[in-house]
Amino acid sequence: MAVTTITAANFQQEILAAQGVVLVDFWAAWCGPCQMLSPVVDEIAEEQPQIKVGKVNVDEQRELASQFQIELIPTLVAFKDGAEVGRLVGVHPKESILALVKK
Repeated sequence: MAVTTITAANFQQEILAAQGVVLVDFWAAWCGPCQMLSPVVDEIAEEQPQIKVGKVNVDEQRELASQFQIELIPTLVAFKDGAEVGRLVGVHPKESILALVKK
């Protein structure tokens, strides 16, 4: 499944109204650790079609980053049926990310 670009305009529909598990990657283009994590997130999107994956560029979507109190990037936030169920800050192995979304 393709990764969805999340913005303030589509956040309600893509994340909060979504049924099931959604993984959101808060990142920035200048962030080295974000660049390291991005291929792992993309892999999860391809290998786990039951998990919806979205990415929020914090430089372009400052209000979303502020709303979710994103202080460090990369931050991965897992949602289930529109409610936050957990988050990871920094670069983590794929197994840790999968454990987060399978809570």
